[in-house]
Amino acid sequence: MPAAPPRTFDDAAGPARGRVPDGASDGPASGADAGPLRPVRTVPVTVTAVAERIHAALPGEAAPEIAGDAAATVTGATLRAHEVRPGDLFAALPGARAHGADFAADALARGAAAVLTDAAGAERGALRDAGVPVLVHADPRGAIGHASALVYGDPSTRLDVLGVTGTSGKTTSVYLLEAALAAAGAGTGLIGTVETRLGGQRLPSAFTTPEAPDLQAILARMADDGATHVAMEVSSHALSLGRVAGTRFAVGAFTNLSAEHLDFHADMEDYFAAKARLFDGRSAAEVVCIDTSWGRRLVREGTVTVGTPDADWRAEEIVALPDGTQRFTVHGPDGLVLPVAVRLPGAFNVTNALLALACGAAAGYDPAVLARGLAEVRVPGRMQRVEAGQPFLAVVDYAHKPAAVAALLETLRAGTADSGGRVLTVLGCGGDRDRAKRPVMGRLAAQLSDHLWVTDDNPRTEDPAAIRAAVLDGARSAAAGSEIDEVGDRREAIAAAVGAARAGDVVVVAGKGHETGQQIGAEKFPFSDVEELERALARVQGGRA
Repeated sequence: MPAAPPRTFDDAAGPARGRVPDGASDGPASGADAGPLRPVRTVPVTVTAVAERIHAALPGEAAPEIAGDAAATVTGATLRAHEVRPGDLFAALPGARAHGADFAADALARGAAAVLTDAAGAERGALRDAGVPVLVHADPRGAIGHASALVYGDPSTRLDVLGVTGTSGKTTSVYLLEAALAAAGAGTGLIGTVETRLGGQRLPSAFTTPEAPDLQAILARMADDGATHVAMEVSSHALSLGRVAGTRFAVGAFTNLSAEHLDFHADMEDYFAAKARLFDGRSAAEVVCIDTSWGRRLVREGTVTVGTPDADWRAEEIVALPDGTQRFTVHGPDGLVLPVAVRLPGAFNVTNALLALACGAAAGYDPAVLARGLAEVRVPGRMQRVEAGQPFLAVVDYAHKPAAVAALLETLRAGTADSGGRVLTVLGCGGDRDRAKRPVMGRLAAQLSDHLWVTDDNPRTEDPAAIRAAVLDGARSAAAGSEIDEVGDRREAIAAAVGAARAGDVVVVAGKGHETGQQIGAEKFPFSDVEELERALARVQGGRA
């Protein structure tokens, strides 16, 4: 069994039940140690003002107690001791494996001007005689978002923040939405699984939705740098763990719900309840896809609906072109009829485009102008085509849960109906995550593929062979005539699929998408499905030359 990976600070910050930090499945991105984007300058805020904001935002809780100089000021906030800057409020949060207060000495040495923690944290080590004000609150995790918003000047009141939640489609919808808003002349920012982006500046993302202090700092920097609208993914972890506390949303949107993160949430109802928090009044406008019963449960007076024939926004006359482009006619409110094109295959991407248009319209923009921004959007690791002159389609996709695998492979199989081509799939499952989905993913992949290579994804601390065995059990249980191979080395599996491909086939590498590393035991090795697929295609094309 590989050794356990080094503990990240998020382990200390998380709740006792939460084992998985967030949706970015391969852990903190490269460059994360440099710290999050922050505004260039902030106005100092007193510890008293922070305590008052927390009490006002969480009126059901007792007001924070302040030990030390309540008139002291803070100019930033973080919950990671190694990222503390002079003048910061350090949030020392209780967690499943450790308490943030255990790292307070490091935070204080780096210049923390105040600490927010709970009663247990206040009694630990360096905080018993910290020499700086200590705010003690029963729910410091719930409070830090509101405190950070105040420290950074309540940036979501200076921006239109458009948040998208749901199981699948968040990333694609956010990219589509950002492009649509930019086409309409908005100053845009993007926050999501793949990256944080403002203009030409791009930063890798550690989590789908940043921790609360990081999020408020990023929003403040975006507002200072001229953004007017921010499209962001909102994960169930973010809603459960208070990462978006203190954020006001101009628009909140819901894509869909399917089984995922059930190692964090108790069951599907708990998972849904987390997503539903985006629609608890914190979003001024609400846009909901009602293709499923989960979405229909969110509809109330004033909800903008998307998807079904009786929704406010719907697509008709859908035409799928050979290059993956889709053209369709949007029917919207007030008799709107609008031709739209997207360079993304699959019915689900038509729905994602509808959702983006509806969100942009809810923010006050002309749908006809918004639609111009959709035509050229390419989303990293989402139905991403890799071209090297080969006579078959090669695709990388982030699908790493059963519903996403089924939607991906059904879409690609439909595209081979006329050519008679085969679907050749490379698939694995991540370790230290929901184990129940592994045989289900294997069964679906076998049913929808002509040839399946079961390989490693991010094994993390688990035995890779055991993970593959679970996937293979499901694959071999499928009543299908697909060929199934086990190739543990992901690079070799990709090469095998490419080597087996013929003209008209589709090679799909699923599971890691945009990720640039592979977590094996305690180490994270550089690995990109896109790059490995490019190399394999180049070798095959070179051999044919």
